[in-house]
Amino acid sequence: MEPRLPPDLRLLKTLVTILTGVMIAGLIAVVALLVTRLPGARVTAPDALVLPPDTAVVAVTQTPAYWLVTTRDNRALIFAPDGTFRREIALD
Repeated sequence: MEPRLPPDLRLLKTLVTILTGVMIAGLIAVVALLVTRLPGARVTAPDALVLPPDTAVVAVTQTPAYWLVTTRDNRALIFAPDGTFRREIALD
């Protein structure tokens, strides 16, 4: 038989065990909420955005009404949701 722990240590051991269980349950709850609550909207991308020759893309942004492509030479190219070119805007 192993000797009994002092009452203070038994209490501390019990509290640490309970805290460990609560932390594991909390982590599982956070992961479950992130998985179930994050938006699942899928991006619908056109097959291709036809860019002018020698265009270096910096960023691409999608809105419900258009696609916006910014380029290294300070231009914004706007495309329709189906990928057809709409217009070009010079950025300053």
